[in-house]
This record gives sequence, structure tokens and C-alpha cells, in this order.
Amino acid sequence: MPLNDERLNSTSSGEDQGSDVESSSERCDSMTLNSDLECSRDSFTSDSSSKHCSPSSSPPKTLTLDEVMESARDLFNLSLSHEIVINRNFHLEPNSLPQDSLLKAVRDNLQKAFWDILEAELNDDPPEYGQAIRLVEEIREILLSFLNPGANRMRTQIMEVLDMDLIRQQADNDALDIQGLASYIITTMGKMCAPVRDEEIKKLREGTDNIVTLFKEIFRVLSLMRADMVNCTIENLRPVLQRQSVEYERAKFQSILDKTPSALDRTTSWIKSALEELQSSIAPTEQTNGPGKGQPVVPGPFQVLNAAFIRILTWDYSKSPPPETWMTDEIRLQEIQWQLQQCQAVNEVLLIVYSTIGGPIQGLPSLSDRLKRMISVLLDGMHRSDFNLEESLEGISAQICCELNKSLTERSYPALTPALQGTLTGQICNITQKDNPIRTLVEDRVQQYFMALISDPKPQSKIEQVPAGLTAIKPELAIIGAKFISLVNYNKTVYGPFYADILRKLMFSNSQPAANPPQNTAQDSVTHN
Repeated sequence: MPLNDERLNSTSSGEDQGSDVESSSERCDSMTLNSDLECSRDSFTSDSSSKHCSPSSSPPKTLTLDEVMESARDLFNLSLSHEIVINRNFHLEPNSLPQDSLLKAVRDNLQKAFWDILEAELNDDPPEYGQAIRLVEEIREILLSFLNPGANRMRTQIMEVLDMDLIRQQADNDALDIQGLASYIITTMGKMCAPVRDEEIKKLREGTDNIVTLFKEIFRVLSLMRADMVNCTIENLRPVLQRQSVEYERAKFQSILDKTPSALDRTTSWIKSALEELQSSIAPTEQTNGPGKGQPVVPGPFQVLNAAFIRILTWDYSKSPPPETWMTDEIRLQEIQWQLQQCQAVNEVLLIVYSTIGGPIQGLPSLSDRLKRMISVLLDGMHRSDFNLEESLEGISAQICCELNKSLTERSYPALTPALQGTLTGQICNITQKDNPIRTLVEDRVQQYFMALISDPKPQSKIEQVPAGLTAIKPELAIIGAKFISLVNYNKTVYGPFYADILRKLMFSNSQPAANPPQNTAQDSVTHN
């Protein structure tokens, strides 16, 4: 009978993940070189003698099933190692399927059928031990898998006591002590388990006389022990991965790219879109004469890459998955995007309130904090598809009017007139429109804030420097900014050579890159800036 399914899971909060990402980024930053934000055309078109860690691609080919499966394994290993490095709370826990899910129903029915057959066999006269023997054999293999390579004495003991040939002979002669085998298994589990499972082992020792129920519980505890063992391995592996994470992730991604040449298609499209947007926004050169007259200004590679990173903040995951180089951070990026959208909406509402009401509510930090907390609570979960933003904003408007009237009355100011309340409600509800001027203003300044962080070699010094108009959400913006810039820095360190090759092909297509482009100083700059 197999163990319950298990899954890799993280129980860390947003702040925990953010701090983990920051620490990883700081390790990467210690390896980086200071370089200018711009890179010359020559450095991107020149060749270098070194090919170390350079991204390469192959001509399109038909993949075999084995190659597809190997790529899938590489992708799993890449995602797993990245999660272990970035999130210190990442761990394995037994899977708990949703109560009403079809998978849970199927699994429960199969397990019930197995245990029913076992119980029926043991209740036969004489008892049948076929299912029980297979059960003991599986338990033996699980116990052996828990042993360290040097635990020869215990390995020998388990093999002797749980000698399957001997157990089959005893079963054939109706001399099998199944209760005694269960007792030995529980004792052995007690020697192997982590201290946190001592209470579970104690319950097994005091367990029921029903052998089927006892074996059910043995398998449940074995499942917990296996998760403990994997989590212990993860903890021991984490420091090694942290030291080698950049090289390991880059090598794994290159392995995927070797087997699947299209593995950078979305990344290329992402960077190309940022380049085209920049080119369309930059005016032609203003030279009055000469060959450069009227020619478009070519943006620098770092300018393009930074613009691409900003686009990640507003990525529409409902329409397309993120670029391949961001796939390991997709969940973190979505959480950052959701938090940022909520903060922006809170700031927009507060700006409308203070610009509409003016002097009577200025300089009252306690009122501002109350309004901010109330708006944040009522907008919680606004990223969900079933969230009705218009309805929530109407409720927020009503609550704000009540709070404002209460504050104004307490300080001998006249309450808001119905007309003013209607105006305030209308302006707040109008922020759902994409062309709303307050919404546009806030979004533009948030973009400026993140661009300043990405463009600065030492972004930590600018985390607290939010643009005018965003003061109300400064603490939240600083936390989100720290998380995002740490992800960006780590991403650039790992995938910089791949970005450099894509930029070279997009920006200087006249010079054909080699099949295996060398890593030159331009790549180092993209990686480390």
C-alpha cells in the first residue's frame, strides 16, 4: 500500500519570502562588479575569447519523448533549487487534497478497498497473509530508505527480522506473528524518527488491537517521517545551493535550452516589446546635418532591460505565462503585483479624499491612519476574479463619509453636504476607469519609483525615497520595492548572459551572432549591473 501523496509546500508569509530574497540578492550583489548603466554598441557586437557560461541555442529539431522528459526533470530541479535558495521556509508536507475533489474521492476509495481486502484476508479461517506480506515488504523498504549509508548494523537487523522468505514460510505454516512484526516495526520507527514524532510513536505503542487499524496508523506516521527526512535533507542542502545557486541555475537553464531551443521565445518577445516601446517614445536625433540627421536614437541595452523588468510588474498572467527566465518566481511576482495594486488603489482613494475635502482634515495623522486601514481591509483580495471592485468602492465611500463627518463634527466643522458626499463617492468609484487622471498619476509615479530602484547600482539607498503623492503608502511601497529589486538583482545575476545575447540579436541584428555566442564584457555588465 503506497504512502499518501506528498507535495512541496511553503508556509512562509510575504515578509519572510521578501527577506529571504533580499538575503539571496545580497549574496549575489557581493559577486557583482560596478559598471555603467549604458553599454556601447561595440561591446555588444565584439567577440571575446571566453565561452564560459555563455548561453547557446541549437537549430529547431524534433524532440524525442526521452528528451522531453529530461527537460521536464531539469525544469523541476531548477524550480526546486531556486525555491530552496530563495525561501528558507520551503519544506515538504503530506498532501491534503480538497475535501470535495475527485482525486481525493478516488484515492480514498482505493485505500478503503485495500484495507478492506486486508481485513477480510486476516479474518479468514485460516488467515490469508498475501496482502499483509506485501505490506510488510513495503514497510521494510521504507525503513531501509531512512538509514544512512554507514548504518550497517541496523540494516542487517532489519533484513534479518523482516526476512521476507522466512515470513512467507511462516505464513504458509500458519505460524506468522503479525502482531509481533508490527511491534518490531514500531520500535524501529521510534529509533529512526525525529524527536517531534515521539508522541506519534507513543500512540502507536498504545494502539488498538485491530491489526488493520494499526497498520493504517503505521503508514500515516511513516509518511510524516519521510517528510521529516526530506526536510532535513533540504536544510542540509540549502547552504551548498546558496553558494552555488547562480552557476547551478544558469547551467540547468542552459541544459533546458539545449534540449528545447524555443525555451527563450517568451523572454525574447518580452525584451523585444520593451525595446519597441522605448524606440517609439524616443525622438529622432536633432542633428542639423550629417549622416545621423533624423535617425532614431538607439536606447542602451540596460535601458531596454530595465524597461522590461518594469513591464513584469504589470504582467497579465491571465493572458500569457511570464517569460521563461521568470518562471521560478511566478508566484512571488503575482503576490508583489497584487500587493502593489492594492496599495495604489488605497493611495488613489486617499488622494481623492484629501484633494476634495482639503483643509479641515489636513494634519490629522490619526484620521489618515484610520482611513488607510479601513480602505486596505475593504480592498483586501481585490485581485480575485470574484471581487467586485465597484461595489467595494461604493462601500468604502460610505464608510469614508461617516468617518469624515464624525471627525469634522468633533472639531466643530460642518458635516459634509449630500452634494459633496456624492461628488466624493463619484470620484472614488471612477478610479476603476483606466484613463482616470488620479489613477494614471499614481501608476506613473509608482513606475518612476521602481525604475529609480532598478537603475541605481545601490537601490537600498532609495527604498525610502518615494515620489511626491505616494507618501501615504511609503511603508508598504518600501517593502514591496525591497522584494522586487531583490528578485530583479538575482534574476539578472543568473540570466544576464542570456539577456545579453538576446539584446545583441535584437539591437544589432546586422552582425550575426555565433551559434554559441561568447560571454564578453557586455554580458558581464548585464549580469552584474
